[in-house]
Amino acid sequence: MIEKEKVESILSRLRAVEALLADPQIASDQRKYREIVREHASLGRLQERATEYYSLLDRIEEDKAMAADPAADEDLRQMAEAELAEAEAALPAAEKALSIALLPPDPDEHRNAILEIRAGTGGDEAALFAGDLLRMYSRYADARGWKISTLDSAPSELGGFKEISVSVQGDGAYRALRHEGGGHRVQRVPETEAQGRIHTSAATVAVFPEAEPEDDLEIRPEDLRIDTYRSGGAGGQHVNKTDSAVRITHLPTGVVVQSDEERSQHQNKEKCMSVLRSKLLAAQREAEAAKIGAARRGMIGSGDRSERIRTYNFPQNRLTDHRINLTLYSLDRVMEGAMDELLDALAARSEDVRLEAELSKLGGG
Repeated sequence: MIEKEKVESILSRLRAVEALLADPQIASDQRKYREIVREHASLGRLQERATEYYSLLDRIEEDKAMAADPAADEDLRQMAEAELAEAEAALPAAEKALSIALLPPDPDEHRNAILEIRAGTGGDEAALFAGDLLRMYSRYADARGWKISTLDSAPSELGGFKEISVSVQGDGAYRALRHEGGGHRVQRVPETEAQGRIHTSAATVAVFPEAEPEDDLEIRPEDLRIDTYRSGGAGGQHVNKTDSAVRITHLPTGVVVQSDEERSQHQNKEKCMSVLRSKLLAAQREAEAAKIGAARRGMIGSGDRSERIRTYNFPQNRLTDHRINLTLYSLDRVMEGAMDELLDALAARSEDVRLEAELSKLGGG
C-alpha cells in the first residue's frame, strides 16, 4: 500500500503552486510560468490518482465491514460483497497509476523534438522509405497542430531522402516521439520492381530533445569549425548561387551538423547551432542516464540507429514493434499518421520500465 502521508506531503505544494500561477511577476517570466504550469498539471494528475486510489481503499474497508456484519440485512451484505469484489479488482490498476504519478517527471518530456531520418540498406527503395517515414511523422504532427520545419535534407534522385533532419515543434513532441529512435525495416514490392518481388530495405531514425536557450550548455567559439559552401540540389531556379550552406563541427566531440535549407547563411547557421545544442544536450542526458542506469530513464531499448526496432510489412498490412512484441494489422493507417495505438503502447511500456527500476532501487536492486 502506498503511504498516504508521503502523497499528502507532495500534494501540500499544490496550494503554493496555484498562488504562483496568480502572481503577475511569474506571469511576466515566460520560462518560469511554463515550469509552474507544468508542475501544476503534474500535481493535478497526482491528486486525481490519489483520490481514486484512497477512495477505493475506503470502499474496501467499508464493504468488508458490511459483509462481515452478522446484524446486517442479507441483501445489503450480498451487495457489499459484490462491491468489495469490484473494488478489489480495480485496486491494482489504481495503485499502479498512482505509483507512476509519483515518479519524478522527465525534464525533457514537454520539449520539441528533432528527428534525423537516414536511408539505410536498399538503395533507392530505402530513400523512398525514409521519405515515407517523414510523411508518417508529418501527418501525425499535423493532427496535433504541431509544426515541422526542415533543418537539412539530401533528396534522392527517384524521390525520398538519403537523409533529412526536421524539427517537430509542439508541446510534448519529444515525449510522443522519443521511442522512434532505431532501425526501421520495410518489406514491400518496390515501384521499380518489374517482377513483383518483395524487397527488404531499411531506414534509421534518431530522436533528440530540442535544446532551449536556458539550457546550461557551454559552447565556446574556439571549439567550432564553421565551413560554408554552395547549396546543392536537383537544379532549377531555387539552387543558391552563393555560399549560403553552413557546416559546423564541434571539435571536442566531433559532432557535425549542417544546413542548406535557407537562402541566408545566417539562418542556416542558426539552424545548425540549434541542432548542435540539441545533440550536445542529448549527449549530456545519456551521460546522466549511464550513471543511474538506462532503464531508470524509461528507455525501451537503446535508441541506437543499429538496433532494429520495427518491421513494416506492406503485403500483409502488418507492423511489428519488436521491443514490445506488438503487431498491428493497420499499417496503411499508421503510414497516414494514425500512430496513437502504437505510441500509447510504447509510452505504457516505458512507464512500466521506469516503475520497475524505481521499485528495484527502493528495494536495494
